[in-house]
Amino acid sequence: MLMARLDLHLHTTRSDGSLPPAAVVALAKKANVTALAITDHDTVDGIAEALAAGRELEIEVIPGIEISSRWEGLELHILGYFIDWHDPVLLDRLTRYRATRHDRNPQIIARLNELGLAVTYDEVRELARTESIGRPHIARVLIEKGYVSSAKEAFDRYLADGAAAYVPRSLPDPAEAIALIRGAGGVPVLAHPSWIDRGNGMVDLCRHLKETGLAGIEVHYSTHRPEQTNQYLNVARQLDLLVTGGSDFHGVTKPDIEVGIGRGQLHVPEKLLEPLKKAAGRA
Repeated sequence: MLMARLDLHLHTTRSDGSLPPAAVVALAKKANVTALAITDHDTVDGIAEALAAGRELEIEVIPGIEISSRWEGLELHILGYFIDWHDPVLLDRLTRYRATRHDRNPQIIARLNELGLAVTYDEVRELARTESIGRPHIARVLIEKGYVSSAKEAFDRYLADGAAAYVPRSLPDPAEAIALIRGAGGVPVLAHPSWIDRGNGMVDLCRHLKETGLAGIEVHYSTHRPEQTNQYLNVARQLDLLVTGGSDFHGVTKPDIEVGIGRGQLHVPEKLLEPLKKAAGRA
């Protein structure tokens, strides 16, 4: 049996994952995950189903969120844990964030059409069946239509920053995302720092984010190399930040990432949960 572990970064069909919340919780149970967080993009719609599945399977489910922000031209994601997912300010702001997706997505579709790819936004919405529609949904339509063979190819050729059909999205400042999570009683954590690591500035960035309310950093992550894990662990120690971790499971758009174990080597220790709970006032 796999060693007991956490997975604090999971996506479902309520945003850009390919499995419903209950199915993700069931996979976590099979992977011997004892506590997990549903962290869908800009929506909390999957939390109720996940909590119900957690009670049935006797696995702890933490209400979470992932909010995209922009800092000095880079897209920076903030995870929120133990949020009050009924908070009216949070819900109102998430509705606004989802609206920016609907502003951007048709522009991406238009660019794809100009490139000769016959894709409509209605097709994307039919596949997604959620209001939190993102580029992974567009990638899945491109795969289904045979224009690409994988989500990676879709992003490399069309959807990633700098690719042929890329359109930037209007995003909040990270301080706004952090304050929103704090306002909903949550614990804000920097997601996958390797995505924005451009050299020796990570300590300075995290120090700046901590000054605006950041509480932790996602040290353990599916694609982090051992030296990166050690680097971010040192950042956490230097700045007295919480250490968290998760797989960032999505399903079909990241087929090499599995719940609980990432690419097979991920292990998020159970001992990291208690400091997170303490920070949320739930110890």
